Amino acid sequence: MKLSVAIITFNEERILEKTLSSIEDLADEIIIVDSYSTDRTETICKHFSKLKFIQQKFLGFGRQKNYAISLCTSEWILFLDADEIPDETAKDSIRKIIADEHQKCFVYDIRFNNIFLGKALKYGGWGNTRRERFFKKGYGKYSEDIVHEEFITTEKKCRLNGRINHYTYKDIHHHIEKSNKYTSMMAEKMYRNGKKATVAKILFKPLYQFIKSYFLRLGFLDGLVGYYAAFTAAFYTFLKYKKLHEITNLNK
Repeated sequence: MKLSVAIITFNEERILEKTLSSIEDLADEIIIVDSYSTDRTETICKHFSKLKFIQQKFLGFGRQKNYAISLCTSEWILFLDADEIPDETAKDSIRKIIADEHQKCFVYDIRFNNIFLGKALKYGGWGNTRRERFFKKGYGKYSEDIVHEEFITTEKKCRLNGRINHYTYKDIHHHIEKSNKYTSMMAEKMYRNGKKATVAKILFKPLYQFIKSYFLRLGFLDGLVGYYAAFTAAFYTFLKYKKLHEITNLNK
């Protein structure tokens, strides 16, 4: 059994080299589908002999990820973002599963260690995140959503030991820049799905998001970064509904 590691990229020079170095000894091949990066992403990728670098116009996160999956030639796939690094426990677990010829589980989720502005968040909805990232080819794919895509499978999901360390944002500027991009895509997705943005939703959805993150999910226990995470989650919610409101008005 062999392993393909698949990653989609766009201007990911920040920690891409560390990500690739961390899985170079684990993977039989590394598939990068890049959306025509303008930074050092391609240069970094050229340093890794197992890596296949393919460029394609961005199709939305779901479709781009499914294209990367289609290029994988191994029986097993580990899907990572460019800012994610699996720990040694996770890598050892993957090796054992691949080596087991009698394996009966084909889709695994794994716990995430979300590192937000230098702090590993434990509360506010950040500390208990699990995602399906390791699976046998043919046993699942991503929804074709432009953003916040979901992994679709009919298989029973098992749990992979270890964690993926997710280095979310370089700094506040990087976070705000990403939030602006993602809220625009999220508003477009909501509009396509027939969602409406009423004045009540624009006003009260962000407030509820803050209360949920900071109080109900105990985000205050993460200190100042926990407050920032809850506050910006509320602002993210405000932006996506306000942008949806604008899109709706423009298309009347």
